Amino acid sequence: MTDRWIAPDRLFDGHSIQSGVAVRVQGGQVVETGPAPSNATKVSGLLTPGYVDLQVNGGGGVFLNETPTRDGIATIAEAHRRFGTVALLPTVITDNADVLDNVANAAIAAQGLPGVMGLHIEGPHISKERRGTHDAGFVRPFDDRTMAVVTHLRDINIPVLITLAPEVTPLETVSKLAETGAVVSIGHTNATAAQIDEAIEAGATCATHLFNAMSPMTSREPGTVGAVINSNVYSGIICDGHHVADSMVGLAVRARPQPDRMILVSDSMATVGGPDHFDLYGHRVMLKNGRLINKEGSLAGAHVTQAEGVQRLIHKVGLSEETALRMAISTPAACMGLPEVGQLENRRTDDVLLLGEDHTVTATLTEALEAQKTENATQ
Repeated sequence: MTDRWIAPDRLFDGHSIQSGVAVRVQGGQVVETGPAPSNATKVSGLLTPGYVDLQVNGGGGVFLNETPTRDGIATIAEAHRRFGTVALLPTVITDNADVLDNVANAAIAAQGLPGVMGLHIEGPHISKERRGTHDAGFVRPFDDRTMAVVTHLRDINIPVLITLAPEVTPLETVSKLAETGAVVSIGHTNATAAQIDEAIEAGATCATHLFNAMSPMTSREPGTVGAVINSNVYSGIICDGHHVADSMVGLAVRARPQPDRMILVSDSMATVGGPDHFDLYGHRVMLKNGRLINKEGSLAGAHVTQAEGVQRLIHKVGLSEETALRMAISTPAACMGLPEVGQLENRRTDDVLLLGEDHTVTATLTEALEAQKTENATQ
């Protein structure tokens, strides 16, 4: 069994970037980090754990609501892995109750597949006024059927993130969901700041795609946006240049009272690694100039990868490398109570990336070592 030290130019350990540090690889897994020994194998680039994405609606031509199966989830995970996302939450949006049941069963069957963390349930218990691209006909009050799905998934230890609007969901329901171990996320909501504060007190610990589909911040009413920014809950944000202005992404990150509470999410659809269109609620959504447009001419999810989001955070928003990488790796992992997913040690080399100078994904550690092995064999 191979056992060797690998020394990259720089290394991100899940918290900070370091130089002169190496990883010890044994049997295709990182088992240790430490000072680089003199005999370490050198690789070029910034070594980092792969990206984590808590909001993935589709990929590889598959939209989860339309293909609520184990194979559908596998295709989505495989599509995003090609772009450096090694752990994700497949996300089901507002639909009929049978779709949710089918997706939950698929998530159970998909456990153990590379990169599948659990399930994100986005709706249907949301505000009709702030539903975004979600179909108003499926929006409904919280019911026992959804609670049964969440409870069952948590009983068998499958991570769950559920997005809901607190003004249409009783606070005792928020508390009951939190007690199961599910991450309750505030989103698609027209709530006042006071209602958001009450939901946080009841157990909500996250917010879904900050700024989008939520009541805005004004001078006299902070709304959902202001209440979330002022709080200590985690919050996702989309950084694709379309959903949120780059300047507002930077403002939100800087304004949070506690560091490492902002999470990069893609909100990506079937077009990532797939064709330029997909069907949503029986209607065609098309990719036009980087934007996914539904029948109403509105945004319908995003066509962006976590890798592209990280690049934009650094090169357009102006965040530090460490802040951007934490937003895409260790902070989402911490939000879900899975800190090990955001670290290097005990990770498969397939789940470790090398980034180039412009922060593009150049290879997985497995690929880099295989290429080096091939090069050495031909010399």
